[in-house]
Amino acid sequence: MHTSTEPTDHRQTPPARAEDQIDVLRGVPWRIYDRMVTWRGDSAGPRMAYLDGVLEIMSPTYFHEAKKSFIGRLIEAWCLDNDVEFTPVGEWTQRDETKQAGLEPDECYIFGANLAEPTRPDVAIEVNWTSGSIDKLEIYRRLGIDEVWIWQDTVLQVHLLTNGAFEVSLVSRHLPGLPLALLAQFLDHRTASQAIRGFRAALQSLR
Repeated sequence: MHTSTEPTDHRQTPPARAEDQIDVLRGVPWRIYDRMVTWRGDSAGPRMAYLDGVLEIMSPTYFHEAKKSFIGRLIEAWCLDNDVEFTPVGEWTQRDETKQAGLEPDECYIFGANLAEPTRPDVAIEVNWTSGSIDKLEIYRRLGIDEVWIWQDTVLQVHLLTNGAFEVSLVSRHLPGLPLALLAQFLDHRTASQAIRGFRAALQSLR
């Protein structure tokens, strides 16, 4: 009996494109958006983004949710291996009527062991699986969230708020030791557990 010794390919076959469902409403007063967020509360539901009267409502696909979870699990694996304190805060709603801007990130994190109640995440993660019509970076800019990771078309980019504008960076402000390019190589694995094991093995080989 012949037993294959060839390495297993853990990468995903690119899925048939299943688009997120996105609806865009224009001319929506802030009070309507604010009431919708309040009614929904902390329960799972469509994600909403608001900017200057434009309301985008998105129901994400499986692939959208899986991608943001892969990114989050790899961040957490690196933090655990490097003794970095972290708290995942999911789709924490961020909104400010005076800025006419609000949204829920796909995932977001607080880093460090500060026991004071934070008002905003340190890092927000967005997966652009289906292109929308609202400028989410402008929302983040107005809300003062200073680090946003955006995955789109196999590319992971980090945007840092600097002097009032976002700039693309090769290094995370809050996790400067995290090898972003290496992390991105494991986002197409079949399962999160395979991605984590592979990422940790790759990190170990660098030491």
